[in-house]
Amino acid sequence: MYKPLPEGVTIRESTLHGLGLFATSDISEGVFLGTVHFPDYIDTTIWHRTPLGGFGNHSDTPNCDKIENLEDGSWGIRTNQTIFEGDEITWYYTFYDINA
Repeated sequence: MYKPLPEGVTIRESTLHGLGLFATSDISEGVFLGTVHFPDYIDTTIWHRTPLGGFGNHSDTPNCDKIENLEDGSWGIRTNQTIFEGDEITWYYTFYDINA
């Protein structure tokens, strides 16, 4: 069954920018939360953003790291510290480089 967001994550108003992702329960360090971008299967120069990627906000001090899935070239996020219930889920990214 498809779920646009992982268990324990919801979307709500952010103090950083617009809407953001928030933990609805504590999430341990080292947890893979899901895919944020994936390449088009026909034209791999085109990237698609998932709901998880679409509502995540940037931070210079993020609580998640963006990681590449080497099997299919997609990008996901993994927690780099414990995220407590009510905390916003963030990672470092730029609008200009999918790899940043």
